[in-house]
Amino acid sequence: MGNFALLQSQIPDIPVRRGKVRDIYDFGERLLFVATDRISAFDWVLPNGIPDKGRVLTQISEMWFSKLGVDNHLISMNPSDVSLPAGLDVGALEGRSMVVQKTEVIPIECVVRGYLSGSGWKEYQQSRSVCSIPLPEGLQESDKLQELIFTPATKEDEGHDINISFESMCDRIGSEMSEKLRDLSIDIYQRSAEMALKKGIIIADTKFEFGLRNGKILLIDEVLTPDSSRFWPVDQYQPGASQPSYDKQFVRDWLVSTGWDRESEPPELPEDIIQRTREKYIEAYQQLAEKEFAWA
Repeated sequence: MGNFALLQSQIPDIPVRRGKVRDIYDFGERLLFVATDRISAFDWVLPNGIPDKGRVLTQISEMWFSKLGVDNHLISMNPSDVSLPAGLDVGALEGRSMVVQKTEVIPIECVVRGYLSGSGWKEYQQSRSVCSIPLPEGLQESDKLQELIFTPATKEDEGHDINISFESMCDRIGSEMSEKLRDLSIDIYQRSAEMALKKGIIIADTKFEFGLRNGKILLIDEVLTPDSSRFWPVDQYQPGASQPSYDKQFVRDWLVSTGWDRESEPPELPEDIIQRTREKYIEAYQQLAEKEFAWA
């Protein structure tokens, strides 16, 4: 099980939309989210996948959906709870599938930052602010922020999501909805970051997505995974530089080392980078869930 990477799921005759990682099948009122083992870096989907990565993301999301007590779109982890075509190999879908309610997706990424990193750190160096929010002088890369900041972004189908100000978010979806999503996002982040810290993981920042169903706000998509968040090991945390992380850092570092120009098709990943990245994802799951990964 451990050496096979699922790059694309196949369910005949069902409408599907394929994102960077997920294949989303439309069964009418329900969707089937299948997290493949595709991995992207620098806005490219890479030629090889990371075996079991989709299962790790799905299992972590399920754990948070069950712990957070927030209205969400998850119905079931059993792919057979939608009308799958007869004779389909369900085994390939197990552990990486979520049956969810269809919602009207709110077109904003709700990003909460507790530490200064990534695009936030780049912007701070130029303007001493992040998404138009002024920050104190003298902060270092990876510093913990005195207060959490909410920095929304637009959802882009291609390339990077684009950071916007809270005012711009209000212009797009209305002030009342914006304030609700901001407060909900900060509450979820605070509670999850406290839980993770007790298990030795810093959640430096994360992004949430929300949808509406019958006027009710639901937390959707993946939640608090190493793909939607920055996870850092507490015991190695040292402000003043970028931090080791439980995600695709091995992949990014290797790609940079090859001199790849980021304009042409990316190179194939070597086996040791694939294995080390897989181990990092599984380690994140086992530390958070405090149990063995069933497909290891």
